[in-house]
Amino acid sequence: MIDPGIGVVERLDDLLAEHRLHPAAVLLTHGHLDHTFSVAPVCGARGITAYIHPDDRELLADPSKALSMDLTALFAGRLTFTEPDDVAPLTDGLTLALAGLEITVDHAPGHTGGSVLLRMPGDDEPLCFSGDVLFAGSIGRTDLPGGSMDQMTSSLRSKVLTLDDATIVLPGHGPATTIGRERTTNPYLREAGRPAAPRGL
Repeated sequence: MIDPGIGVVERLDDLLAEHRLHPAAVLLTHGHLDHTFSVAPVCGARGITAYIHPDDRELLADPSKALSMDLTALFAGRLTFTEPDDVAPLTDGLTLALAGLEITVDHAPGHTGGSVLLRMPGDDEPLCFSGDVLFAGSIGRTDLPGGSMDQMTSSLRSKVLTLDDATIVLPGHGPATTIGRERTTNPYLREAGRPAAPRGL
């Protein structure tokens, strides 16, 4: 399972029961609350491991560290969070073998310090779960605590633009897209792909 966010526990329970599935692990593309809200109950009920990049691990126990001031004030004292019992690191270049799948991790900071892409090979159409790094026509915001536009641009250049055009991108929000489509239409990718301006002495 990837990014069990807000309000998914009951629907997930029904889906797993309907198809008689038992998840092998939970993978988190980053530590923002809308992607991690249900991770502890989902993992705890099934005795499975949660994987997250080390740079975002602290957000499991205290997601307010990455919220805007308005949202921090809204949630102050209303919600408490704990880490799952078993947490393991998603490090750059790691390849996980889970449930018969081979999943490669690319550290792609910018939206958060610990944002990752999760890639799976395919014969003709590889898959990339991009979290909030890349959306159809846009990218994740970089103005929250832990975000960085410089890091995002570097991640787009070194991690996203290097992927094959046929790669199907499944973002954390919005419709699916492909690397080829984003390479030609996404203004952030087009900007990241331009050569850097030379610096003066």
